[in-house]
Order: sequence, then structure tokens, then C-alpha cells
Amino acid sequence: MPTEYGSPIYAGHRPKADAACVALLREAGAVIMGKTITVELAAFHWAPTRNPHNLAHTPGGSSSGSAAAVADSMAPLALGTQTGGSTIRPAAYCGVVGYKPSFNLINRAGVKPLAESQDTVGLFGRSVPDVALMCSILSGCPAPDFDRKDVTPPRIGLCTMAWPTTLRPAMAKAMEDSTARLARAGARISECALPQPFEASFLAQRKMNDYEAWRALSYERLIHANQLSSTLSARLKGAAQCTFDVYRDAQAVISGCRALLDGIFAKYDVLLTPSAPAEAPEGLTNTGDSTFIRIWTAFHNPTVNLPVFRGEKGLPMGLQVIGPIGEDHRTLGCAEWIFRTLTA
Repeated sequence: MPTEYGSPIYAGHRPKADAACVALLREAGAVIMGKTITVELAAFHWAPTRNPHNLAHTPGGSSSGSAAAVADSMAPLALGTQTGGSTIRPAAYCGVVGYKPSFNLINRAGVKPLAESQDTVGLFGRSVPDVALMCSILSGCPAPDFDRKDVTPPRIGLCTMAWPTTLRPAMAKAMEDSTARLARAGARISECALPQPFEASFLAQRKMNDYEAWRALSYERLIHANQLSSTLSARLKGAAQCTFDVYRDAQAVISGCRALLDGIFAKYDVLLTPSAPAEAPEGLTNTGDSTFIRIWTAFHNPTVNLPVFRGEKGLPMGLQVIGPIGEDHRTLGCAEWIFRTLTA
């Protein structure tokens, strides 16, 4: 099928082979209905897709078309990618379940790279069991038994630190109300204050992304610079200043935080944060805030967006469930328990 990566550079491009994730779905009997729009090269420049809940608002990016198609009932499931916030954020803005598995759980062969230490195949659906089934087909990881009667309410950490963004009042209240509701249902909830080293992870994730993307997009910036958006061109120009030493320092920050998470998850089954600080912004040129998402992509943790909130304008807002690396089975099970509890 035409695969244009959201860029005029690849107008009419047709790969000779399916990506591994598409081939595996076909093998299982899935019907591939078509391609959806992504932002330019799954990076930073917006796309023409609109939010199906309000056409004046962004659907988020970069997997904007995937989230919007599922939200609008064009398809029950969709594939996307996440290098920063590109699955969880559009899922939150469009009001669907978004799932970013543990890093490399789903094979990336055939997916155009952007930042290879973070690129992850993401999944969209209208329920947690739907995305869990899709993941089991793609990875061989068995889906949880969501109908078990002996499920123990999870240990939940409310993730706090000096986030470089501020929640809108509607999201702050939604988080407060949901916490109380989960506690009444039996969840053991406490505040999980991430230590100071985590504050450096936001800049570190950005530097790693810049260093790797500048190299991954070498062909596009060298041969087709005039066909790149001004947004991406400016970002790549800045990314060129990220030296190898800066990159190695950023890797050390992310690795250090990842090691600290082992101790944190000894106390909790999952952590919770908002998926984004508010509902989708108005306009199409701002794909939204990924502050609460992108560090977990760098850490390689599985994350799930649950469409359980509404914002001040009535648009969807999401709750992000974060699990330990490699514990996707448990993370999906906890996410479904939380979803059923908050929507009962």
C-alpha cells in the first residue's frame, strides 16, 4: 500500500514488503483496511487529520490518523509508533485505548526509524482486551484472562515529581476523584515521589532523540532539504549541535533512572500519571504536550492510555498506566481493572 511517511519526499512510495507487524497480522487473518496519516516522518510537524470529537482540535501526533480512525469507528484496531508521545497522546486526545508495549516487544522490521533507542510499535483499540489480543498476535505474549474472578486490586503509585508542565484544573480534579474511587474499590494507593535524578530525564530524552533522529534522517535532510517542513528543518538544525559526548551523558541519565525504577516497582504494580495535562488543544498546528509520556518511552516501560476523563470543553482526557519493563501482561491486567473500576 502507499506508504508516504507524512512527507512529500515519499509521495507515491510503495514498499516491496509489509512491515513485520503487518505481515504477522495478515498471517493471523486480520484484514488490513488501509493506511492512516502520520505527522511528517513521525516527528514534529503537524498533519491534516482532525479530532473526531471536535474538528477544530488536534488529534495529537504523530500517529494522529490511527487514533482518529479508531475513535471514529472506521476500524476496531490500528497500528502506530511511539518515539516520544506518539501513541499515548493521540489516544488520550481522541478518547481511545492506546498501548505502548515494552521496548522491542513488537518487532520493528520494516518500520522507518526515527530514534532507534526509543522507537516502539504502538497499538490503538477501543478496549484493553482488544489491544492485548493484538499484542499477543504480534509478540507471542499471552493476553491476560480479563474475566478472572480472583483478581487482587493492584498496588498503585501516584507518580509525582517537579514536572515541567502544569495540569489544567479539570485534569487535576479528575486525577483526585479517580484516586479516591480506586481506593474505595480496594486498590492500595500511595504517592510515589520520583527522586531528583528523574528531573534530568526530560532533557536527556530530548537529546537522545535529537542525536539519533539527525542521523536517521540523513538522506532526507541532505538530498531533499527543500521538501522538509520549516518545523522539522529547524529541529534538525538544532539537533546537529548534539555531540557524541552530550549523547553519552544523556544515555547515562536514562540508564540511571531505569535502574532506579527496579526498586520503585518492587513496591507498586503500576504507576499512574495523566496522559497529557489537558484535553486536545484547539487548532491543528500544535499536536499537544507529551511531558508525561516521553520519559517512559526512553525508559522502555509499557504504558497504556485509558479514556476515562473529560475536559472543560467535553473532549476526552486520558489516564496513563505505567508498568515495569517486560511486565506487559501484568500492566494490561491492572489497566483493565482500573478502567472497569472508573467506568462502572
